[in-house]
Amino acid sequence: MSSSHAPKELALESAEFRMRQAGEWLGLEDGLIETIIAPRRILEVSIPFRRDDGTRDHLVGWRVHHNTTRGPAKGGIRYHPGVTRDEVVALAIGMSLKTAIMNLPLGGAKGGIAIDPKTLTTGELERITRRYVSELIPFLGPDKDVPAPDVGTNAQVMAWVLDQYSASVGHIVPGVVTGKPIELGGSLGRESATGRGAVEAAALAGEIIGLPLNGAKIAIQGYGQVGAWAARLANARGAKIVAVADVGGAIHNARGLDIAMIDRKMREGARSVTATECGEVLGKGTDGSANIFAVDCDILMPCALGDAVDEKIASQIKAKLVVEGANGPLTPKADDVLLERGIIVVPDVYANAGGVTCSYLEQCQNFAHLSWDEDEVNEKVISLMQSAFKRLHSFSVEQKMPYRLAASVLGVKTIADSHRMRGLHP
Repeated sequence: MSSSHAPKELALESAEFRMRQAGEWLGLEDGLIETIIAPRRILEVSIPFRRDDGTRDHLVGWRVHHNTTRGPAKGGIRYHPGVTRDEVVALAIGMSLKTAIMNLPLGGAKGGIAIDPKTLTTGELERITRRYVSELIPFLGPDKDVPAPDVGTNAQVMAWVLDQYSASVGHIVPGVVTGKPIELGGSLGRESATGRGAVEAAALAGEIIGLPLNGAKIAIQGYGQVGAWAARLANARGAKIVAVADVGGAIHNARGLDIAMIDRKMREGARSVTATECGEVLGKGTDGSANIFAVDCDILMPCALGDAVDEKIASQIKAKLVVEGANGPLTPKADDVLLERGIIVVPDVYANAGGVTCSYLEQCQNFAHLSWDEDEVNEKVISLMQSAFKRLHSFSVEQKMPYRLAASVLGVKTIADSHRMRGLHP
């Protein structure tokens, strides 16, 4: 795999490589692995919109249904200037594997618009969202495709998605979207779910290798929705968060950072963890942020964007356990380096599945017109994460393969079995 490839091309190449690797291990018959790898549909949409000053502008967006054999397509909507078609396809593939590994009756999807939401006013963001959704309406629905928040989007954006879709069909349809505000049928616990699942994954994998979460030194790359919640929840379970990083840089304290203080400073307006004065600054900017990977720690949690760790960075990692809170943060070559060095990797398709699991629970509540309390939701997320880990670990041990390959094989096998049972039409 050439290092000269663009990051988004690398993400898709990595996703396809891992699925094909699993298909080869399973010995899937001719054509079936290609059917599983190929997206069911890719929709590219033009998004004209009017800015607040009256000028007209234009964007491009995508929605990908990767696999819908086991249930409606499920996946987030990402607003980020680096969004590309290939990235969205790669993320949709990951969602197909994720829902299969977690044994959820859902397929895989993803969507995105190539834009920086920080440069938009609230009005502009709403108009863009509504126009985007209006182009997707024939493909959306509780039994077709259910979006959720992702990088650059939040509950408010999901509320606009819900309203635009509901207006088109003439009545409110809460189940068309998850991660929406509680007032509109959202689920308690959704905000923390992905971080909670990643921490549970770290605890379960750590227990296997004699590395209890209580007292473990953890470094977290990415201090957004996933990384910040992972830091809080791991800290609450007795772990020492020795380093955190965001786009502004990285900070470190071998005795453990004061997470509550970092959160307070961020709420007060600090634009980066490096501006919180809560630890030694390891470096500033994107390059400085990457210094976190060489920090002395027990557990490393990459919780930012994909392709953050290549083989060069992998050779610098000192952790015993790497838990992928982000989607696709390690390249296949980085995987090879870590495997050779005896460092265990808990892959994203399991480790960050707490979010889609909670989204599934939100759909269940919407369909049944129920509302569960937060403790009940959190307990269900943890229970499903534990059951999935038991299947993953048992298979990994039985087949003597790393978690990454074991997860890919389990996911692809689940999808392949579903294809065989349903048959091929016509």
